[in-house]
Amino acid sequence: MRLKSAFGWFAAGRETAEALQLLSDSAFRLFMWICLRADRSAGSLPLDATQLARVLRTGTQEILRSVDELTHVGVCRLIHDRIVIQERFWPYERTVADPDAGGSAFVSTIKRAFLSHACVASVFTAADERLATDWERQHISIAMIERAIVLGVARKYTALLNNGTGTPITSLEYFSGILPEVERAPVKQEYWAHVARKVRTLEAEYRKRQPENPSAQETK
Repeated sequence: MRLKSAFGWFAAGRETAEALQLLSDSAFRLFMWICLRADRSAGSLPLDATQLARVLRTGTQEILRSVDELTHVGVCRLIHDRIVIQERFWPYERTVADPDAGGSAFVSTIKRAFLSHACVASVFTAADERLATDWERQHISIAMIERAIVLGVARKYTALLNNGTGTPITSLEYFSGILPEVERAPVKQEYWAHVARKVRTLEAEYRKRQPENPSAQETK
């Protein structure tokens, strides 16, 4: 048999079958989402319950309950802000000596800037972390990347609001094509302050048009 796509698949075998027997439906769904997006060499993924709730279209409390279940039964463990799949349930050989090591301050800053916008539906995956690390190695300044993010989300909000429908940003790679444009732009700080104000206005309008968040209903 041949795969229709060589990308986006996961080696689900004995380990996955065993997890299926241990986990509830919601916890197993979260487990599979983590498996599909975790770094294959480390078996880990940055954890942000709010972002996960947005991506999986559920409530934050439901995500937290599932994470508690995953750790309680020993399928995963939490180290700092990362969720790590235990060896027993990870089918790949780990090639990273310390898969739990946290990212640099540079990467953490980029992560916060990326996830701070409502039009972003991501949890800062291993691929996002690698890209941010590459930018750090290339000595691209944080200010330059933050400007690319602000410009990118401004355009995305404008498209979403004008069209009424559309898909959110799901990857840090979305801004790679904007970075060269920002680097070439001979504009002053006042321009970027103007773009940042515009983003806040567009984001407020975008949030008003969104259906009620299911996580908000849980806290009522």
